[in-house]
Amino acid sequence: MFRRRARADRAFREAQCAGQALLAMHSEWPAPDLSGPVTAAAPAAAAEPPMVHDFLPPDLRAPSRQDVAGSMMRWLPPLVIDGDVHACPTCGAYRDWIVFSMRDDSVWLRCTAGHEVQELRLDTAWYNRNSGPIDHFHPTLEEGLRHLGH
Repeated sequence: MFRRRARADRAFREAQCAGQALLAMHSEWPAPDLSGPVTAAAPAAAAEPPMVHDFLPPDLRAPSRQDVAGSMMRWLPPLVIDGDVHACPTCGAYRDWIVFSMRDDSVWLRCTAGHEVQELRLDTAWYNRNSGPIDHFHPTLEEGLRHLGH
């Protein structure tokens, strides 16, 4: 019983140490030189957006979307979409959903009875606004559903 908690505590401490090391590395960067004259940059016509350096080193990054087929979250309260409570078209269930965000930017809903339906009124942006951080990766759909209690 305590072995799992000790493992979770150790993983949390290791993540904290990695975060502290990352912060320390970025605090050692030189401050920008603000003593020179300020010039307004001329707007470039149809310029490419600037390349942004990845903040995290490769070993701390989340897997890319190509590596993951999709993500899922549990939605316990009634799901209200555009002012209407969404119900399963097959069994009429209206709460305790598993919400899937797939790689093709579609959102699917699964009720407790196992009926799945694509919800066209929801998109990946809605999913990202309402989901928390990813806490587990599962090799199969069944393992993910078991983890979420379905």
